[in-house]
Amino acid sequence: MTATLRASATDIATRYPLRHFPIEHDLAGHPLLQLPRLIELTKQLEKDRIEYNSGKLQPNQKPETTPLVDLPPEEVVAKIESAGAWIVLKRVESVPEYKAMLEQALGSIARQFGFDSLDSANFRDIEGYIFVSSANSVTPFHCDNEDNFFVQLRGPKFFHLFDNEDRSLVSEEALESAPSKHRNLPYEPRFEERATVYDLKPGQGVFVPYQVPHWVRTGDDYSISMAITWRSKAVVRQNKLIFMNAWLREKGFPQAAPGRKPALDGLKVAAYTAMRSALEPLRRSERMRRLLRSVVFGKKANYYYEAQKAAEQKKAA
Repeated sequence: MTATLRASATDIATRYPLRHFPIEHDLAGHPLLQLPRLIELTKQLEKDRIEYNSGKLQPNQKPETTPLVDLPPEEVVAKIESAGAWIVLKRVESVPEYKAMLEQALGSIARQFGFDSLDSANFRDIEGYIFVSSANSVTPFHCDNEDNFFVQLRGPKFFHLFDNEDRSLVSEEALESAPSKHRNLPYEPRFEERATVYDLKPGQGVFVPYQVPHWVRTGDDYSISMAITWRSKAVVRQNKLIFMNAWLREKGFPQAAPGRKPALDGLKVAAYTAMRSALEPLRRSERMRRLLRSVVFGKKANYYYEAQKAAEQKKAA
């Protein structure tokens, strides 16, 4: 089955890559994206590639008060109509048939952009994230550090998008990213007057640019969605820089916004690259990723394992 994305020529010419715009796709009926296959996918993925919790959240949800769900991941997906949950299956490109589907979809829109390959379109570090959500679930206000074609596959979803240059909504410091920082951002109801809300149905989607603040809610039926993400060279460099800014700020050193001190920015990027090169071989193993998370987060290193512990304790009680 084909996997194609489509956007209007006007949006491609005037809005890409800095502004969001609607897209269409033919992925809703794809066999890899149906509920029975997704149940099997939860068993294929390494367990630290699965995150889930209750869907009964608010846009301004505090991470430490997020309610959990006492089910293994395959049951969350199987019972999504009644589970009151939200689950994301991360890095699905690690499964070859999903990787092929993602690359085919991105290749289709790369050609609309006028490119003959994913690399020439600057579609690199391609990753896939599949979201399965119960009715009336909320994903809190946050930003993502990659570009994203978000496609709606089943059920309704409302995508609230904001201006990624409006620092009255999200400050430079809040945009900085580090493992010790949760993705949820402070949100106030007054922000909504500046939101663009996409009412997505199966076959529809939206281009979500790098670090655009947003929050998402489902409608009165369960939802399946997918984020097809990538990082250009410029985004990879920016991510290195904001990581270093966050790390140095945590150490007590105030940091200038990216671009204010170009020479210093270059040194930070070089330092990050050197450190990451030493760690990258370790991150290929789930066991080592878990260990590295425990060093940073302590007991809150990974939700799946914490939920697993809670379920085991409940059975033992």
